[in-house]
Amino acid sequence: MDLFEYSARQATKAQRPLAERVRPRNLDEFHGQDHVVGPTTLLGRAIATDRLFSMILWGPPGCGKTTLARIMAAETRAHFVQLSAVLSGVKDIRAVIAQAREQRTLYRRQTVLFVDEIHRFNKAQQDAFLQHVESGLITLIGATTENPSFEVIAPPLSRCRVITLEALPPDALKAIIHKALHDEARGLGQLPIAFTDEAVDYLVRIADGDARAALNGLDNAAGMLLLDRTAARREEAVITRIDQAQLEKLLQRKALRYDKDGEEHYNFISALHKSLRGSDPDAALYWLARMLMAGEDPLYVARRMVRFASEDIGNADPQALTMALNAVESYRLLGSPEGDLALAQAAVYLATAPKSNRIYTAYDHVRATIRETGTLPVPMHIRNAPTRLMKALDYGKGYQYPHDHAGAHVAQTYLPEELQGRYFYNPTERGHEKQIRERLKQWRQQQSRPPEVTNKSE
Repeated sequence: MDLFEYSARQATKAQRPLAERVRPRNLDEFHGQDHVVGPTTLLGRAIATDRLFSMILWGPPGCGKTTLARIMAAETRAHFVQLSAVLSGVKDIRAVIAQAREQRTLYRRQTVLFVDEIHRFNKAQQDAFLQHVESGLITLIGATTENPSFEVIAPPLSRCRVITLEALPPDALKAIIHKALHDEARGLGQLPIAFTDEAVDYLVRIADGDARAALNGLDNAAGMLLLDRTAARREEAVITRIDQAQLEKLLQRKALRYDKDGEEHYNFISALHKSLRGSDPDAALYWLARMLMAGEDPLYVARRMVRFASEDIGNADPQALTMALNAVESYRLLGSPEGDLALAQAAVYLATAPKSNRIYTAYDHVRATIRETGTLPVPMHIRNAPTRLMKALDYGKGYQYPHDHAGAHVAQTYLPEELQGRYFYNPTERGHEKQIRERLKQWRQQQSRPPEVTNKSE
């Protein structure tokens, strides 16, 4: 079979994609998830002893969830049924249950129900097979790219063990690619093509841990080579060598794995926030760029940095909040890619600024105190007294105007009587807060309150 014949076959509906043709049929062909299916693992022993349990396979696209489910069914001689949560409903689930009863009654076979994208089932659909999982009629294997804690309701989640698969490492992807290139029965072994090591490395890199993406890249490259060959060369028995430059022309680069509405969204923004808090500008820039390159809304990232400026820097560097707000306005003015630099500048500034979370903890302390003490009245001497009646009721009586005193400060209380002596804001000795701390120490001493500004977290 030459490239012309191969291309013609690709055009027919009967031709299956390469990723489907070379799908592993047993554990020996399954690459990259030894931590899950190794001989000493829980799942490896369950497959070997034909004692499958209900589970949810959680992992990124192309890591082998569907393949592993099929291998488990084949190796345990179970009746395998596959449903897609996108296309199936309660009626389909009931049909599967009927099949399962028939398989158990007539053939004494266990039924493995594999539900792809199980997170897309609603509550009623997930409840439909719950009792049959409990009774042992079916062994449920769900697959999802989303965090099951968020997307699968509690009852089925509590009855299934979550098995976490990982994005395939480069060595595993290379093994899969070389297998597909040299397999004459199911892969591309009959074609007169060869990939250079650099081309394979490039394919691994853009696949980003996704075996399906890597195999689709091989499949597309082989089919599209026909466009570069003329009829005069059709009979030439020449091996076509594909290098990285040719692959870059033939394939569109796969976007970095990122889900703006899923778990990765929260993982990435958490990584950015913690890098800023940890004063690591290099990591902060890295996670910022990862999000922006993957299509995250830059203004969402900017808003989170504004929040960070108050939450983790506060008065240790009051300029940090101004810097974050300026980044927001700069991006709105410039847009991408020019405005991205303003976000990068803000990220570096925030990462390298002195840190203090005392505004954050003080506000939390205040809120907790309000919930505990209720609606305490405003002290009379600091109430507003715009009318004669209010003045007659002693509203504002005894109030001392700070600007009439030295240093614009007077020893006067402002909290409700029940809260006298409470501290909410206790600044650190970092950055600008060190100066604030010294002023508070003097003022509190003048008020006959404990002179030291202390905090349990110090």
